[in-house]
Amino acid sequence: MSTATDTVSASAPEARAELLAFASRPADARPDLLGLEREALAAVLAGIGLPAFRTGQIWHWLYHRGATDFQAMTTLAKPLRARLAETFRISRPSVVTRQDSVDGTIKWLLRFADGNEAEAVFIPEEDRGTLCVSSQVGCTLTCSFCHTGTQRLVRNLTPAEIVGQVMVALDHLGAYPTGGPNRPLTNIVLMGMGEPLYNFDNVASAMRIIMDGEGVALSKRRITLSTSGVVPMMAQCGADLGVNLAISLHATTDAVRDELVPINRKWPIAELLDACRRYPGLNNARRITFEYVMLAGVNDAPADARRLVALIEGIPAKINLIPFNPWPGSKYVCSDADTIERFAQIVLAAGYASPVRTPRGRDILAACGQLKSDSAKLTRREARSVAAE
Repeated sequence: MSTATDTVSASAPEARAELLAFASRPADARPDLLGLEREALAAVLAGIGLPAFRTGQIWHWLYHRGATDFQAMTTLAKPLRARLAETFRISRPSVVTRQDSVDGTIKWLLRFADGNEAEAVFIPEEDRGTLCVSSQVGCTLTCSFCHTGTQRLVRNLTPAEIVGQVMVALDHLGAYPTGGPNRPLTNIVLMGMGEPLYNFDNVASAMRIIMDGEGVALSKRRITLSTSGVVPMMAQCGADLGVNLAISLHATTDAVRDELVPINRKWPIAELLDACRRYPGLNNARRITFEYVMLAGVNDAPADARRLVALIEGIPAKINLIPFNPWPGSKYVCSDADTIERFAQIVLAAGYASPVRTPRGRDILAACGQLKSDSAKLTRREARSVAAE
């Protein structure tokens, strides 16, 4: 366990050298059972001659009990456990660092099998415990206020790597067996590194595993996917997963949003809000959350607040006002408390809930918009060198 003061980031050359060394290690060729949906798990088990009922047993041990070793699966005969261990593996991302904030927030820097890294954050509150999960190493977007946006996209995370973040959190929280009334992890938000709708197939597969009632068993009502506005994928997300939707809006004019969220140049505000109105299952009990980071002198004027409520008229929604969380090199400043309160009151008077998000984990760079790792995409020559070893 570490604190913010005892974690030192590697320089870019050091990070690349470490990644090359890690990726050059001999790979474990055994198929990984973590991250396989039920049908896929049943298929690989049938491939070694196991009957269908074994799928439910092993699923229970993987996700309800959190087993990382086949020998812990005591409802299976010892010879079967040994056979499974010879044939398969159960992965977890490696924990490079764990940082604990003064406010109870926990941030993990996680390393995957190829040496790349991403971050996950657990935020405890009185009535819930929320895990913020990453969907990519780096990000394909370049939102100017977001620290993650300064790290170029390295690659998408696999279902196993997305599920693995949840399992690491459950491991550290002592949350097995899962599904109890006092469970410490109650909610998941796909608001970490990356744009989840640019990795939708893997994200969807991972969330189906997490939502399965015989495993981690988190309801779709407890999962929120945040997008910067990948309009063509929004309807599919609602239809296939039915999870809550959050929109990183952050501006009320295309000119400002083009600067803050450059994907707006492809799908401007009008198209984005039209897709929100068509989101499957949208109603007053299942509202869209609009996220709005408060930037001094950029998007925080009363006129912005009035435009905001006019733009979202007719959409069952709430507005999360997010005080800007500073990060090294940022050009933005957070709006002051009076400005944020004035903005919130205008939104509230229009009939929309407008909670001001309390910054969590700022001291360990775990707050909204602060996540980043040192991973960088290998050059083609480096990748070929690793593959040849």
